[in-house]
Amino acid sequence: MVTSNNSNTEKSAYFEQLQNKLRDRWQSIDLFEQDDRDILVIPSLSLDQRQLKKIDGYLHYEERLLFSLIRLRNPYTRLIYVTSQPLAPAIIDYYLQLLPGIPFSHARDRLLLFAAHDASLKPLSQKILERPRLIERIRKAMRPQKSYMVCFNSTELEQELSLQLNIPLLACSPDLLYWGSKSGSRDIFAEAQIPHPDGTKSAWDEQEVVEAAVDLWERNPNLQRMVIKLNEGFSGEGNALLDLRPLQDQHTRQGRLQAIRDRLPHLGFQSESETWEAFSSRIPDLGAIVEVFIEGEEKRSPSVQGYLTPDGEVHILSTHDQILGGPNGQIYLGCRFPADAAYRLRLQEMGIKVGQILASKGALERYGVDFIAVRRPEKQNQWDIQAIEINLRKGGTTHPFMALKLLTNGQSDPSTGLLYSQQGKPKYYIASDNLQKPQYQGLLPSDLMEIITCHRLHFDSSTMTGTVFHLMGALSEFGKLGLTSVGNSLSEAEEIRDRVEAVLDRETDAIASTNPSLPITWLGHDG
Repeated sequence: MVTSNNSNTEKSAYFEQLQNKLRDRWQSIDLFEQDDRDILVIPSLSLDQRQLKKIDGYLHYEERLLFSLIRLRNPYTRLIYVTSQPLAPAIIDYYLQLLPGIPFSHARDRLLLFAAHDASLKPLSQKILERPRLIERIRKAMRPQKSYMVCFNSTELEQELSLQLNIPLLACSPDLLYWGSKSGSRDIFAEAQIPHPDGTKSAWDEQEVVEAAVDLWERNPNLQRMVIKLNEGFSGEGNALLDLRPLQDQHTRQGRLQAIRDRLPHLGFQSESETWEAFSSRIPDLGAIVEVFIEGEEKRSPSVQGYLTPDGEVHILSTHDQILGGPNGQIYLGCRFPADAAYRLRLQEMGIKVGQILASKGALERYGVDFIAVRRPEKQNQWDIQAIEINLRKGGTTHPFMALKLLTNGQSDPSTGLLYSQQGKPKYYIASDNLQKPQYQGLLPSDLMEIITCHRLHFDSSTMTGTVFHLMGALSEFGKLGLTSVGNSLSEAEEIRDRVEAVLDRETDAIASTNPSLPITWLGHDG
């Protein structure tokens, strides 16, 4: 095993050796589903923490990978799950009771939970690395020759943890992170010859951003709006909208430079608390691009999710129509599966092209590609599709799709882009991370369990319909809940989701009526 004194080159070489073990053991996309393996789950959001802090209950997003517990349906799998703070027992019990045909006690015996007991603004992986005794306890819990590690996203922190534990990481090497940045995504789209908005290379300070914005404006003189994007963002929080319409009287380059510079403090930020001073302070560390904002009367935000095997194969997992909100419709709130049939197969085709290039560069595990689709009446109402960005990590569409696949033991059909249950029925869902209302505050996970049990809102394995809940740890403090509502059609999935919300509203309104001081107005909804 390497030590912290080794050079970065030696670390990278040894990390590659560990990852090569995955190629030796690889069987299928189902991740050793029939094998006797130990899976270490590190749900660290190793992203810019200042951006994450803007998201209510961001710490509880570590719970989104709890769908991994469904892997305990394999009686030979052992799973180790680490979090910043201990998980409520009711949350763990909820996931284990979803397992079809597996006694609860048998699954629980094969699950080991660790917590860093640290709610500070640091990535979970960093918290673990700062606790050598915790690392040692994790190491002792695993069988080294039968273990591998999975994570939300892979950075040098996850690489270091993989090295210290001496187990392979089933994720992209940190050396390849550029290809998941906003700038790197644009390079991939150009290489794959996939349509994407006009934009710029990375800028590293305010002056470079202003120069890049004017260059883009001069290439597109009729442009109405453009987006300034930090190279690393999460859920759209790293985007700021620049409206050019009030600046149309500027016709010289010098005038445009000054007008845009003056406009920067008044950008359309996705968070009410964001300022240009705070936003721009991240540019020297992360870099930023400037990109055309795509206009359109009818506009959607579809995505495709793919998988890169250790053997270099590319698999398309799913397509979604994302549900976006926020001041300018750039904040991820949820998704519908699958994407509209009008462009679903085109998304898959473009996803494969991107995946093939990523695989040729050595990328591994999940990737996602986000698009903007605009219906063009002048082109017989065809959908114009532009690629926006690549995510070299798990994302907001990962946990609902994997939960559906594992719960139904379903199989995807690339010719239709649908997932079929074992009974041959296509399955649909609506998922959200943002069912949030102030009257939900104070609900404990055990309260939620009582409500969904009494009203039969839970997922029914006999009909393969119902709702799977997540982010339950954020409910009491933030009034925020995640859910995936599964149906045999999108309309049925929507009805199931609406019923969940209606029941929660009735239950909490009844309590609020006895406590007039409790606010009951909306905070957010995923549309």
